[in-house]
Amino acid sequence: MPQITRNLLIFIVVLTAAGIVAVWAPDRPVETLTARWAPPPSQFVAIDGMRVHLRDEGPSDDPEPIILLHGTGASLHTWDEWTLALKSKHRVIRVDLPGFGLTGPTQDGNYHMPVYTHFVHALMEALHIERAVLGGNSFGGDVSWQTAVAYPNKVAKLILVDASGYVTTAASVPIAFKLAQMPLLSSLLSNILPRSVVESSVRNVYADPAKVTPELVDRYYDLALRAGNRKAITKRFAQNKPGQNESAIRKLKLPTLILWGGLDRLITVDNAEKFHRDITGSQLIVFEKLGHVGHEEDPVATVAAVQAFLEQ
Repeated sequence: MPQITRNLLIFIVVLTAAGIVAVWAPDRPVETLTARWAPPPSQFVAIDGMRVHLRDEGPSDDPEPIILLHGTGASLHTWDEWTLALKSKHRVIRVDLPGFGLTGPTQDGNYHMPVYTHFVHALMEALHIERAVLGGNSFGGDVSWQTAVAYPNKVAKLILVDASGYVTTAASVPIAFKLAQMPLLSSLLSNILPRSVVESSVRNVYADPAKVTPELVDRYYDLALRAGNRKAITKRFAQNKPGQNESAIRKLKLPTLILWGGLDRLITVDNAEKFHRDITGSQLIVFEKLGHVGHEEDPVATVAAVQAFLEQ
């Protein structure tokens, strides 16, 4: 083999190895993440065989606490600003859902919807809550309304923020979600995760990507690496398809606030109209300049709508 060819092969091998090292990101034990992402008032509570990460703030005597559920790939931190605004008057509970955040995967790899609705019920039992206001974004909104269907006596009001529930076609899907739904590539991503993929995905769900800070990307990236989360999200996508129970939405007969970003490209605003049509007496507010996570992008305007709803 000519020397120049040999040197070229060596260069290619070294370059490839360097590239892999740059994006090499194996699972991280939960213990390595808690110092940064679970300081007080975080706590871990045993629920359904998992060590569940949650925060429970505000007046403990609140008869109808607010439970906030995050979307796919997110964590309880997505509700930071809402909690700051609400906790002076309301007990606010945020939780990392099974398969996400510091809670991590279920014991048996089951991520069908009944697992999540039972989980919310078990959470309420563990915290001695008789009835609650359930609020959720995206997949967390899906879990919220399906919990209200499964346990109607446990849910006083609903707050749906760009919630999933109907069969729908996205105008744009974050690249991380696309990769998680491709079995071969998702296996590769068990040890490789470019930070740029996470950043691109977060920017995709914001109407104004300039609001996505390095600190925000750090949070999404770090918690994606929690041991078991990447395998869990692939299973969750496979087991839990939007629209599987959409006919049940018409069964909902409770006060419901629907908040939506007019520029949401993942679950487009026509879905808001469907929820508003199917839930009798629901209220719909569309924030024309916000995207899929309006509670993060403009917490002041969105939580003001929530506060007005809770006063009714």
